[in-house]
Amino acid sequence: MTATRFPPLARDDMNDEQRAMFDRIATSPRAGVRGPFPALMRHPALAKVQEAYGAHVRYNNTLPDKLKEMAILITARRWSAEYEWYAHRIIAEKVGVPVSVCDAISRGETPDGLDDETSAIHDFTIMLLRTGGVDDATFASVRDRFGDQGVLDLIALVGNYTTVAMILNVDRHPIPDSAAPLPKLG
Repeated sequence: MTATRFPPLARDDMNDEQRAMFDRIATSPRAGVRGPFPALMRHPALAKVQEAYGAHVRYNNTLPDKLKEMAILITARRWSAEYEWYAHRIIAEKVGVPVSVCDAISRGETPDGLDDETSAIHDFTIMLLRTGGVDDATFASVRDRFGDQGVLDLIALVGNYTTVAMILNVDRHPIPDSAAPLPKLG
């Protein structure tokens, strides 16, 4: 991988608005300025909006953590966002997404043995990312289980992590040397 296009700014080299945003993110539940935020520090107003929106759809989402993280992994895989995949795979496994499910998603495959709730979230996320919408049956499958708010939370989650993936990919944000890259899709 080539060098990042938006190398992290030293806090001491930031203007007041950048430092305030840096401090806000560093003391948030994210506990660090990572992922898309080194790039976003160059646009503090956008960083503020992205941080607030991302925090809402991630931390105030009505879907169970396991299902949120699986949807994030599917989104990261769709966009081949290496850092997003790396960071959220760790979280996904901690909240109970089986290694076999993570591995299947990394290969662009449908995981075997998903329960009905997990399958509903998986299928909705895949269809949304492939087509920009979902059919009636897929919509109903999520709505019947999680209500209107759950459907909207899932859409917002996928949209947010699509934005994050694009920032990371354009930035060429690296993964740690010890991390395995996503497999190439054929």
